[in-house]
Amino acid sequence: MESSDPTNGRPRTGDCTLVIMAKAPKPGMVKTRLAQFVPLPAVTTLYRCLFDDTLALAQSLGNIEIAIMCPASDVDDLARLAGDVASVVAQTGEGLAAGLTSVFAYFAGAGPRRVIAFNSDSPHLPASVLEKAFEALGTCDVVVGPTYDGGYYLVGTKANYPGLFIGDGLGTSNALERLLDRVRSLGLSVRMADVFYDIDVAADLMRLDEELRLFPSRAPRTAAWLAQWRQAVEQLRPAIGDL
Repeated sequence: MESSDPTNGRPRTGDCTLVIMAKAPKPGMVKTRLAQFVPLPAVTTLYRCLFDDTLALAQSLGNIEIAIMCPASDVDDLARLAGDVASVVAQTGEGLAAGLTSVFAYFAGAGPRRVIAFNSDSPHLPASVLEKAFEALGTCDVVVGPTYDGGYYLVGTKANYPGLFIGDGLGTSNALERLLDRVRSLGLSVRMADVFYDIDVAADLMRLDEELRLFPSRAPRTAAWLAQWRQAVEQLRPAIGDL
């Protein structure tokens, strides 16, 4: 993102932080709702691919700060995976609501800065959506990227609003409604990013597979994993029938 006249809403160079909400890729700790469809070791590998592609998406945005917010127990593992691409910060408290609260207390608490918290399983999101979300914060208090299932895949502010995320989590049912209720109660202005989907259940994974067959460059590591998984399923199909 390049410098520009602040009156048009465009962010200044270096004025933006994208914080990826992540966990260390450990069996049984990530994407647990997929375990009924995919064996745990494969789910863990899939999550690692999603995470790596999300980091690549963040890097494609240009001159922004990239960070990872995670449980304290995952800091060392994620720091090794992220290398010098992103700083890794331990959240205060447990759960996604605590993680989101930690993001804005840590990165937006010291003064005005455009901060977006982004999930780690939507690397196929067009980069332009993130760029527009940062731009939106030039003319509103809060920006939200809703998911089709009633949650949200990103949320951004340029200030810290304590209590904004009580009981919330990215991607949970009714999380968007609860968040918007609190935004309104605080008298904050909000703009919505494009509706999108993250990868929580088998139907999401199948939708992603269809998309990445056509556009594998959107998330190349994930696309390669899906191709291998698809091949394995086809080899097993005569024995197990259709999944």
